[in-house]
Amino acid sequence: MSLQSRLTCLSVCLALSAGAAIAADSDTATLSKDPKNWAMQAGNQANHRYSELKQINASNARNLQVAWTFSTGVLRGHEGGPLVIGDTMYVHSPFPNKVFAIALEDQSIRWKYEPKQDPTVIPVMCCDTVYRGLAYANGKIFLQQADTTLVALDAKTGNEAWKVKVGDPKIGETTTNAPHIFKDKILTGISGGEFGVRGRIAAYDINTGKLVWKAFSTGPDKDMLIDPQKTMTWTDGKMAPVGADSSLKSWKGDQWKLGGGTTWGWYSYDPATNLVYYGTGNPSTWNPRQRPGDNKWSMTIFARDVDTGMAKWAYQMTPHDEWDYDGVNEMILADIKVKGQNRKALVHFDRNGFAYTMDRVSGELLVAEKYDPVVNWATHIDMKSGRPAVVAKYSPDVNTKGVCPSALGTKDQQPASYSPKTGLFYVPTNHVCMDYEPFQIEYTAGQPYVGSTLSMFPAPGSHGGMGNFIAWDAGTGKIVWSRPERFSVWSGALATAGDVVFYGTLEGYIKAVDNNGKELWKFKTPSGIIGNVTTWEYKGKQYVGVLSGIGGWAGIGLAAGLTKSTEGLGAVGGYKDLAKYTELGGVLTVFALPDR
Repeated sequence: MSLQSRLTCLSVCLALSAGAAIAADSDTATLSKDPKNWAMQAGNQANHRYSELKQINASNARNLQVAWTFSTGVLRGHEGGPLVIGDTMYVHSPFPNKVFAIALEDQSIRWKYEPKQDPTVIPVMCCDTVYRGLAYANGKIFLQQADTTLVALDAKTGNEAWKVKVGDPKIGETTTNAPHIFKDKILTGISGGEFGVRGRIAAYDINTGKLVWKAFSTGPDKDMLIDPQKTMTWTDGKMAPVGADSSLKSWKGDQWKLGGGTTWGWYSYDPATNLVYYGTGNPSTWNPRQRPGDNKWSMTIFARDVDTGMAKWAYQMTPHDEWDYDGVNEMILADIKVKGQNRKALVHFDRNGFAYTMDRVSGELLVAEKYDPVVNWATHIDMKSGRPAVVAKYSPDVNTKGVCPSALGTKDQQPASYSPKTGLFYVPTNHVCMDYEPFQIEYTAGQPYVGSTLSMFPAPGSHGGMGNFIAWDAGTGKIVWSRPERFSVWSGALATAGDVVFYGTLEGYIKAVDNNGKELWKFKTPSGIIGNVTTWEYKGKQYVGVLSGIGGWAGIGLAAGLTKSTEGLGAVGGYKDLAKYTELGGVLTVFALPDR
């Protein structure tokens, strides 16, 4: 063969292999770049919850009106939001996790999927029967059922393509998280930190459902996909290897086997680093006296190679958690200035009340500041060690009073948004404190493994409400503006290029504010909002939609008919007044500007 022939053959082979590599990845990232779609739960892989659409803007948002509505036929808490791909919307419900494909042209139902699940899974769901949303890739819709079944559905017909079990409800494992599509994989986690389960994240092939890798939050290094010498963490003012048996050394005996560290939150991905970023939840039990040590790697931000699952770096925010400050909230990836320098940042608003700005490539800690001034369990984060300076008075012993924030955190799973236009982060928050009384508890598989009694109440000496909606500067760690709310702001925010930011309230209002926090418009939906606001375009018209349906942890009293103040892990008493403002529901409400 001549040299020219060999070069031609080589070029063809390289082109074919490159084409095969491209074809192997999903179309999700590409679809999400078109603002007409809302192809991922967070809008894009970086968790921005931002849209370039600007037909609805600060000048005309006051004219928004209802375009159409859709009932899911299910009550209880409706978290997450719909996906929009082209001319079709995909809507989900809480348990039994119905899925609807809706034609945007006339709002007709193209198909409906309702899985058959054993209702005995409901009592094992900690904080309502919520589900945080669907995923889409390569002509498939992906549903993560409460009973830990991950299902791939044909997006055109609703027929099952494959399904796989990712957990076991008999030992308290459930799945409430939205699955996430990165490259050719679907990533999902596990819920059940209140049942002594062992948290983990797993990646499956989007085409076959075959397990690619699985990484636990606690235990031996090989189970956690940690390299003792190459997985780094922030310590003594620099990044250093985590060392051998970093988790095992931080637990007493075999307690790591019941260690919690669940992974039911939101994940993000950076193609430049090929890393997936996510957080792990509380250690089990809630009674800290029963589990001495730092309880690694619960309460941790992980950065993992999306192809292998190997951890590049880890940072534990709340060592030896004593307050249920789950670390599962979203990791928002943004290139911003931090203290005057350009950084490839990861921004995380933790339940513990501190907002962290990290270098997402190296894992360095850059900023850690309170994003609610009432936070009192720690005075600050020591920037050299990365550890919180815990106030002994608020470290639970017998019955600790006035801890801020409550176990709900300054922010629970309700995702913030980031506007590259303003450089600000818009954050729904809880303004709630608690009394916390731990007690001895023994582990029984499938039974609650909490070991504490809570009472919640609005932050004393403040505006009297239980929430704020804030704008945050992650480069300096400062609140830019804050809007007080009667109840916690439990909906996901949405920022747009039209200089409008949307969010929902527990009473049921969807609100639009401008970039300075001035209210432009509001509308009372049929039930309290714990869903996430989304936007899309169809036939040249921009729409905004949100699911309303009171529930979740804050609304568990209404959702489950609980009345005792300490029920619902303390939320029932704290949110008892919600019943004066809203009732159960399950409706998607869609808004648009009137036709000219």
